[in-house]
Amino acid sequence: MNYDALKNSYPSRRSVVYGRKGMVCTSQPLAAQAGLDMIKKGGNAIDAIIATASCMTVLEPTSNGIGSDAFALVWTKGQLHGLNASGKAPMSLDIDTVKSLGHNSMPKRGWIPVMVPGAPSAWAELSEKYGRLPFEEVLKPAITYAEEGYGVSPVISRLWGNSYREFSAEFAGEEYEPWFQTFAPKGHAPAPGEVWNSLELADTLRKIAATKSKAIYQGELADAIDAFSQKTGGYIRKSDLEDYWCKWVEPIHTNYRGYDIWEMPPNGNGIIALMALNILRGFEFTERDTAETIHKQLEAMKLAFTDGKHYVSDETAMRVTTDEMLSEEYAARRRALIGRDAIMPSAGDPKCGGTVYMCAADGEGNMVSYIQSNYWGFGSGIVIPGTGISLQNRGYSFSLNKEDANCLAPGKKAFHTIIPAFLTKDGEAVGPFGVMGGFMQPQGHLQVITNTLDFHMNPQEALDAPRWQWTGGKDIEVERGFPYALTEELVRRGHNIKVLPESLNFGRGQIIWKDENGTLTGATEPRTDGTVAAW
Repeated sequence: MNYDALKNSYPSRRSVVYGRKGMVCTSQPLAAQAGLDMIKKGGNAIDAIIATASCMTVLEPTSNGIGSDAFALVWTKGQLHGLNASGKAPMSLDIDTVKSLGHNSMPKRGWIPVMVPGAPSAWAELSEKYGRLPFEEVLKPAITYAEEGYGVSPVISRLWGNSYREFSAEFAGEEYEPWFQTFAPKGHAPAPGEVWNSLELADTLRKIAATKSKAIYQGELADAIDAFSQKTGGYIRKSDLEDYWCKWVEPIHTNYRGYDIWEMPPNGNGIIALMALNILRGFEFTERDTAETIHKQLEAMKLAFTDGKHYVSDETAMRVTTDEMLSEEYAARRRALIGRDAIMPSAGDPKCGGTVYMCAADGEGNMVSYIQSNYWGFGSGIVIPGTGISLQNRGYSFSLNKEDANCLAPGKKAFHTIIPAFLTKDGEAVGPFGVMGGFMQPQGHLQVITNTLDFHMNPQEALDAPRWQWTGGKDIEVERGFPYALTEELVRRGHNIKVLPESLNFGRGQIIWKDENGTLTGATEPRTDGTVAAW
């Protein structure tokens, strides 16, 4: 990217960071440094991202764990590759079973929303296909932190405390006891700086390292998951784990202002960001902080999100194709719906014609955009005794309406909120970026891209700028730093505006851009404890 064209047009809370030989950005400084250490040891960006991701299961367990799902976009040797490591629903679980238990919608916690974890398979697959260092070497930092402990960072302490209070009030039953034993062994959530460790988690990571993740799908860790599930009323079985491995897929993209923005295909919801950008491509923006600009961005996102929630599902259950959803004809039809006032969005017809994000780059040109998640804080609340494995609750996003594309079915992947992204120009890599945070993610991607390409912000400015979030209907949340005059004008246009003091609701992002000289420029989220580790 040519930074001569970029103006420092927005006051930044921190400076961008430059590097030449390697860079890792994520929300936990110790994890970022562990990843950079792999590059310094002769590894590449892929080794770095595996080390960082495995460390994050220890250092930020509020958002992810061994039981997480994951997605990755890998740029190597001039090509971009996508890895889908999202899990599948257990074969013994279906809509009728869930409804027979008295549920009209998928519960958030417990065994019902648990799906096969995908992240460990992603680590092993990335290492086998593109890594340079031994798999056991790149998992050593995570094992060390789990065994020796670390001082919990301020933001994670706060999130940990929120979950502890929720779980203490709501959890009852044998299946939840291991969570308290693992994550609140002293009877409370760790305070900032308080040391937390888990010898059981360290032992689990050693088994994963020694077997290239096979232990969790075919070995003794799979046996432990199966045994605890059967003992406490769960649905996942060893056969579900044995039948799973991550899958390489073709990334999808759209062109915006001369750059190609890449996302993972469904079942991920990255296509929502691309659809919204397709709509916005038909407008010209000269200023960011105007009611006309923000209004059009909001309306485009509302329309794209409504379509995404209606159509995106497991690729085998999709009723429309990604080409149809990303066609210029369909974008034009949706764009025509945007007028002066806020609308109530509804899905169109394209056939008319709690998560951690990280990125890494090395001096050889390899770059990785990676994300993994247990979904809502600490996921399902289920921890496998003796292992430290916390299982995700991604099944919570399934519908129990058999007519919906994203309805629950045995062995099916769910609509996924976690999405890594990547930017290229004229076939050359600019770099990875992402904004984690549930349904904020495609909205964060759109705002980062428009901040960068329409308003010429550098990476740190693009992350610092106050954000908005559409939450449904005409309801919009904005950060406290959002200009007051803009909120007033948006209200006059029919938007229901709510100003929130809590910045964590608006996502946590990371960016690495590479310029024409090969210099890496990194930026990290001011809304969390993030850092850029550079060499």
